[in-house]
Amino acid sequence: MLINVTDNDKLLAVVLRKNFSKAGINFLTESRSSLQVGVLNHPQSTKITPHTHQNHGRTIEDTQEVLLLRRGRLRVDFFTDAQVYLESVIMEEGDVLLLISGGHGFEALEDIDMVEVKTGPYLETQDKTRFDTDPAIRLKIRD
Repeated sequence: MLINVTDNDKLLAVVLRKNFSKAGINFLTESRSSLQVGVLNHPQSTKITPHTHQNHGRTIEDTQEVLLLRRGRLRVDFFTDAQVYLESVIMEEGDVLLLISGGHGFEALEDIDMVEVKTGPYLETQDKTRFDTDPAIRLKIRD
């Protein structure tokens, strides 16, 4: 299952549940996205031709992230670019999260072990804007 988190028509994030299965090559991102994320599902004996990747100059203006939750449970809170709370999703062990735009925050509901991949180079003081949230926000947990 895929969960798309949107602000109007703008895609902010994609939650890829561990049970997602679709034959072939299925990209979660558009071809113009600065981080390409896909799910490849091939039968046994499928061969992928050996290849190299060519260097091309690119300009990356955003920071995108992929998080793989290897162990535990994690609540992810999603915000618009204007820092307005939208909704939350509970991630389970084996789920993958693609963060494209907007804001996000996390709460570990259990001990977690997570892998993070993001575009770089990364400069925390220039790339991250922290903001406070209203403690009275009523969480909207999406399945």
